[in-house]
Amino acid sequence: MKKLHVSMLACVLSVSAVLAGCGSGNSAGGTKEAAGTSNQAAGNSAPAAQSAAAQPVEIDFWYALGGRNGELIEKMVKDFNASHKDIVVKPSYQGSYYENHSKVLASVTAGNQPDVTMVEVGSIGAFADAKVLEDLGPYAGGAEKKYIPGLLGNSYWKDKLYAIPFNRSTPLLYLNRDMLKAAGLDPNGPKSWEELRQYSQALTKKDGAKTSTYGFSTAIDIWFYEALVFQSGGKILTDDNKELAINSEAGKAPLEFWTSMLKEGIMKAPPGEKYNAWDVAKQDFLNQQVGMIFTSTGDLRSLKEGAKFDVGAAFLPANKNYGAPTGGANLVMLAKSSDAEKKAAWEFISWMTDTKQTVPFSLESGYMPVTSEAVESDEMKKAYEKEPNFQVAVNQLQYASPRPMVPGYKELQEVIMTEIQRAVLGQATVDEAIAKATEKGQKLLKK
Repeated sequence: MKKLHVSMLACVLSVSAVLAGCGSGNSAGGTKEAAGTSNQAAGNSAPAAQSAAAQPVEIDFWYALGGRNGELIEKMVKDFNASHKDIVVKPSYQGSYYENHSKVLASVTAGNQPDVTMVEVGSIGAFADAKVLEDLGPYAGGAEKKYIPGLLGNSYWKDKLYAIPFNRSTPLLYLNRDMLKAAGLDPNGPKSWEELRQYSQALTKKDGAKTSTYGFSTAIDIWFYEALVFQSGGKILTDDNKELAINSEAGKAPLEFWTSMLKEGIMKAPPGEKYNAWDVAKQDFLNQQVGMIFTSTGDLRSLKEGAKFDVGAAFLPANKNYGAPTGGANLVMLAKSSDAEKKAAWEFISWMTDTKQTVPFSLESGYMPVTSEAVESDEMKKAYEKEPNFQVAVNQLQYASPRPMVPGYKELQEVIMTEIQRAVLGQATVDEAIAKATEKGQKLLKK
């Protein structure tokens, strides 16, 4: 879940400029094909042409995970290249999801786009609707059935398959079990919002007027807000995707809950914008300045390795019911690549997301395995027995929902996030913030 400072209006404008050139010689694929034609026209001999044809197909892969997880991706690509002599994948780290999103749009406009990239699940609709992505249905030929059904909600747009699950996640509640035990609390964590409040009260410690330990912390982020809306029985958008649905009891409940905990002094809203705030929350957790946090299942391995205490993972606490949005990123193929590049790109996407690769990637990162076969494999079952935390996100999928993915949602979520942060900072009441988000959001949805 990461955000970019790019409006979807600009997104659409830049993409519309791209569409006129789809399939033309201005595309990266077209340029490569044109180069081959030019060489033949220059009088290259038949043996030379055959030699050129025998060269491996090169494809560019842009990814958006740094640190340890980025190193895992680089290793996977290296293994793919070693086992596929006819394809060479050139990986390139592009920063966060949001940075990658922006760069992909710019590259499509410029005609030097990658062939495969990661796209945050909420953005699939925007890219697909703008015809930037290739329909993967003809390539998959039904193979998409091997993926966990609960992860495919953000793979389709207008009944066509545009994306394959790769590094998929749900938000989890992370626990300092040692801290919970010391406070006489159940180390498995709170099961409801009210229990989360009670646990936070018990874990919060003050040194005079200063709070040395907070019970709970979370970045005030759209992903977590979506989760709490779902838990309250609500939705972000109406079923027809034409209106915001958050000006409701369910839409206001998360802000009322957070602001009340902040006023009580038992919750910390980490400073910083977007992923900077996530990083602060995780560091506070590792430093034992916070007892419980919300963050992605993709952080599981790094938190386990960085903590000097027993780390637990649990479902997000329920309000009216349990609920969580799925998240992370899918792999997509760019529409302007050549036929040869698309064929190679599908081979790469299929390999990266297959059971043999998703099992070790899941165990090394904490992201969910993406195939049903992987979840049922002996290797994963043994891993779950040894480390039950890795199974929590998979089990939580029964309560999960896909993220909204209408074309304007990237810009819309920025509007919502700005307003809910104003409420948290005391710059607006809950009613004012939700009303303003709805007013601004409706204008975006009508564009």
